[in-house]
Amino acid sequence: MNLLHSPPAVGFDQPYEMLEACHERVERSLSLLLRLAEHLQRQGADEPARDAARDVLRYFDVAAPHHHEDEERHVLPRLRQLGQAPLADRIAADHVLMHQAYQALRPGLLALRDLGSVPDTASWPGFAALYREHILLEEGQAYPATRGGCDATLLAAMGAEMAARRR
Repeated sequence: MNLLHSPPAVGFDQPYEMLEACHERVERSLSLLLRLAEHLQRQGADEPARDAARDVLRYFDVAAPHHHEDEERHVLPRLRQLGQAPLADRIAADHVLMHQAYQALRPGLLALRDLGSVPDTASWPGFAALYREHILLEEGQAYPATRGGCDATLLAAMGAEMAARRR
């Protein structure tokens, strides 16, 4: 199992590209989660499974909340300004649902990581599907709608704020 995530190839000076790179990392984390479920069925809670759980936890505990906050601070307000409040509301609601879904599966990942217990993985495919549908919505509608009217000053301010919150 490939456990480690490489950092995004773009920086905060390109905030929309950074958001899209985060989606690539989400996808790798979701793929790892689903491979982990298969691995647990075949191999049980061995050390590679525990390492994979550690990696999934690290992404969804740390990076995913930052990513959602980036969108809620920068993308959703612009959508509302552009008269697309229903889309902004849908994305915000998805963030809540994804957080709740993750909180439901997190104890099993923690038990796997810390105790070597095999968790119930039944909800994992639904969690992955929810995230994947959400990414399509953002990349297909929200980002194109809000990116178009951003000048260099706005993009620089957006990127600087995103970077500052991570320091």
